[in-house]
Amino acid sequence: MLKFSRGIDQDRAAAAGGLQQVAVARGSAAAAQPSRLPTLFATAATVAVLYFARDVFLPLAIAILLTFALAPLVSRLRRVGCPRSVAVIGTVTTAFLFLSAFGVVIAMQVSEVAQNLPTYQYNIVEKVRTLKETGSESQILERIGRVIERISTEISRPEPEVRASPEPTPETKPLLVEIFSPQRPVETLKNIINPLLGPLATTGLVIVVVIFMLFEREELRDRFIRLVGYGDLHRTTEALQDAAARVGRYLLMQLVVNITYGIPLAIGLSLLGIPNAVLWGMLAIVLRFVPYIGPVIAAALPLFLAFAAAPGWSLLVWTAALFIVLELLSNNVVEPWLYGSRTGLSPLAIIVAAIFWAWLWGPVGLVLSTPLTVCLVVLGRHVPQFEFLEILLGNEPVLDPKERLYQRLLAGDPDEATDNAEDMLQEKYLVEFYDTVAIPALLLAERDRARGALTNTQAAQIAQSANTLIANLEEIAGEEEGEEETSAEAQESDDDDDDDDDADEYDLPPGDGKSVLCVGGRSDLDDVTASMLAQTLWIQGADAAQATHEVLKAGNIKALKLKGRNAVVLSVLDQDFMRHAKFTVRRLKRIAPAARVGIVLWKEDGRPGTTERDQLIESLQADFVVFGMGDAVREALSDELPRSLKLAHPKIAPGYAIRRSKRTDTESTVKAD
Repeated sequence: MLKFSRGIDQDRAAAAGGLQQVAVARGSAAAAQPSRLPTLFATAATVAVLYFARDVFLPLAIAILLTFALAPLVSRLRRVGCPRSVAVIGTVTTAFLFLSAFGVVIAMQVSEVAQNLPTYQYNIVEKVRTLKETGSESQILERIGRVIERISTEISRPEPEVRASPEPTPETKPLLVEIFSPQRPVETLKNIINPLLGPLATTGLVIVVVIFMLFEREELRDRFIRLVGYGDLHRTTEALQDAAARVGRYLLMQLVVNITYGIPLAIGLSLLGIPNAVLWGMLAIVLRFVPYIGPVIAAALPLFLAFAAAPGWSLLVWTAALFIVLELLSNNVVEPWLYGSRTGLSPLAIIVAAIFWAWLWGPVGLVLSTPLTVCLVVLGRHVPQFEFLEILLGNEPVLDPKERLYQRLLAGDPDEATDNAEDMLQEKYLVEFYDTVAIPALLLAERDRARGALTNTQAAQIAQSANTLIANLEEIAGEEEGEEETSAEAQESDDDDDDDDDADEYDLPPGDGKSVLCVGGRSDLDDVTASMLAQTLWIQGADAAQATHEVLKAGNIKALKLKGRNAVVLSVLDQDFMRHAKFTVRRLKRIAPAARVGIVLWKEDGRPGTTERDQLIESLQADFVVFGMGDAVREALSDELPRSLKLAHPKIAPGYAIRRSKRTDTESTVKAD
């Protein structure tokens, strides 16, 4: 009794110590994970400063982006041998002269369009009237309605009163007089200059900042590194290079794409007879810097002009066809050829960023939204505190394929899981998908089940969804089986040339004439892995069957029909099954002594070495123990003979024979009495 109470006290102390260790571990994990509140407060404060001080930060942002765009040109001139001052001033002057000429041409074209608008009034009115008449259901009903309305108006109008007094003299109306006050020349000049003073000052400030940034580019880089990332020079340098490369490449490539779109557009509109075709081509070059919205605005203005300029409808149709053809060529040929999706932004992030920067800085922010958001993504990629920016705005997948598959199976959505699997199967075989994605996803589920985070109901749902996925991939498995049959001869002919090369991990042997049974270890998830292995063996041409873990129970295992089977493979995710695997292997080898009995203990990483695996095989008396899909298929289709079962000979304890003889004598005496 004393020993028992002491054991209870020791167990309680051990349990208390374990709980204390768990609490300490949780506290240390919580302390190790940094709080995101300071980052959120800093982000909100930064947004507020950018909004209220936009008059200061907007020219700086434009200057920084222009510096990114012009820096490669300056570097090339420097490599040729041009002095720094000549390279910087020449590049900036040429760029701003081009932009100024561009703006002057646009202003002249806009003025001409404004003068010609009254000439299109008649065509617009006639087409609107035609559309209105065409859209009405019946003109007769409209006329009848107007007649009824007029009659009701006449009836409800009161009759005029007749007066006997003479007619009054008409009342004289006052004359309207306009007073012109002559303005002085100074006031007139002031009214002209004041609206232009702000844009001219901003432009001059941008030019000066760009020149100084290009002159002091290396110095500014070193100061930024000293200020921000002196403790991690590698990460800071990589972030700066990544941001400069992405933004500069985006601006340059987008400019090339817009020019290859605007020049053909201007030529096409001129051939169609659209007035001011040069204006629409130049506006298309500028507006296409605005993501998604810019091309729509660039197409709307010429379409409206085609609607107003000609009395018919053919010009509008041809103009719309021109825009459709150019958009298809630009989006599907020119953009993928030049830069594709190198910005690193998702489409939704581009739209959200355009809305945000337009709210923050107006139309200029809308134009600058994409390059500024690229800088934010680079910041989130290299600075851990802003990692959420890359997760929210980047185009890289945030979940591994195995995690994504596990999430879909856990959500009970095998259809989306099948779609994702089919996308991956365009680049890899089914056996590789099972080994690198599907089995690791089930390992995640098994780990959650082992630590109590996954209930039995959820595990059953995951198994059901995974079985549906396997059934959906049956067609792809059939196609791969056909590929194996057609490529067998070619593989045999190339064996002589490939003897010196290492065998591919998924270069599997044929399974013709082999019969294999795949059995789940101890759970529904193990049954799913057995189905995947059986499907892979079927692709190789073997007669593969699958059985659930229920057949391994003591009352069911004898009913297994294993006659003619070449191999029996136990598929196991649960590590605890290995404690009972020895007895299961013995039972199977007694039932089917001619079959090779092996175990697949699925592991994604940390697989044991050859020595440890051999020891495991010896202790379990199995014919093989493997840890991946490729090795499992090779061992199941192997021509090796099964190992003979070693019967256990337990050692007899000293004195056992004497005690047994005494007990036998006592029993015989009792029977005699």
